Amino acid sequence: MTVTEPALATARQPRSFAHPASLALGLLLPVGLALAWELAVRAGLSDGRLVPPPSRIWDTLAELASTGELQRHTLATVLRVAAGFGLGVVAGTLAGAITGYSALMRGLLDPTLQALRAIPSIAWVPLFILWLGIFESSKITLIAVGVFFPVYLGVMGAVLSVDRKIVEVGRVFRLSGPAMVWRILLPAVLPAYVIALRSGLGLGWMFVVAAELLGASEGLGYLLVDGQQLGKPAQIVAAIVVFAVIGKTTDWMLTSAAAPFLRWEDRYGARA
Repeated sequence: MTVTEPALATARQPRSFAHPASLALGLLLPVGLALAWELAVRAGLSDGRLVPPPSRIWDTLAELASTGELQRHTLATVLRVAAGFGLGVVAGTLAGAITGYSALMRGLLDPTLQALRAIPSIAWVPLFILWLGIFESSKITLIAVGVFFPVYLGVMGAVLSVDRKIVEVGRVFRLSGPAMVWRILLPAVLPAYVIALRSGLGLGWMFVVAAELLGASEGLGYLLVDGQQLGKPAQIVAAIVVFAVIGKTTDWMLTSAAAPFLRWEDRYGARA
């Protein structure tokens, strides 16, 4: 066995246990805080009226699930985010690739897109309602706008940051345009693209709340408004918890789907 082999074996050994260990470590903080608050309420340090203890939130979730409301509202929100995320990703990827590849298109489009990016999400709501009505089209469009900008910036920045030397290598080997994109540009852009997708997905979950706060009759945002109007803080926190769980789950699904395409990366902290 060479000198480097023990170090490599040691580095590889814990990776099979990395995912369960990471999951347990990630749950340590929220579960610890929840248990601490539950004990504080049971000890009489707080009445738990404005910030309900986890047991009361669990009972609320169980009640909503037993009536089917939780499933119905969750499905409505997930479908809206999925549709808006898909539209935003397609538009953001195309715009980012065009502006990153062409200096002319970057000078033409980027200043306008950067100005539009600074507009708050809630400012789009009256305009989209006026144009598209109060039904699904306006909500999905608002979510797509939220997803578009981080994907656009991520793709454009990734294309602009591609090392010139590897492009020159492709030209030396006389790669065609499609081959240059497939074998040189795409692998170089992919890691940053995955990060841009994760950022866009996170903003998609944020924008769906703004979309559902106005004119929605179902969805987790509707549960938030209903809990506020009826004075049900447990329902509000329960909806927030569901947002957090689904948001984290979809982020994990995205990173897991992208992981096989990033196995070639030789970087510190990369998973085997």
